[in-house]
Amino acid sequence: QVQLVESGGGSVQAGGSLRLACAVSGRTFSGYAMAWFRQAPGKEREFVAAINWSGGIRYLADSVKGRFSMVRDNAKNTAFLQMNSAKSEDSAVYYCAVRNGGVVDKAPLYDYWGQGTQVTVSS
Repeated sequence: QVQLVESGGGSVQAGGSLRLACAVSGRTFSGYAMAWFRQAPGKEREFVAAINWSGGIRYLADSVKGRFSMVRDNAKNTAFLQMNSAKSEDSAVYYCAVRNGGVVDKAPLYDYWGQGTQVTVSS
């Protein structure tokens, strides 16, 4: 079994920054891709960012390009989402996900999920 725990969420003013972390534990496997998704009230879960095992391939949703970045530390089984220039529309519950394979932006293709961390951006 694989467990994912997100942290770093909270409240931030528009234009501010937050850094989310996702720690993976349990029966992990090498070569897994990691991703962040988010879901706002009344909306579908949407892709935010993904990174492959080596960190050499990274995808970002158009809505966060130039503001967010994703990195990972395989020695610590942890991935990070750096959120800069936050906007009110970034407010959502952010979920971390892991899949045994390459990076994709489709939620159903991810195998394990965290419980989520709330991010609230106030204007």
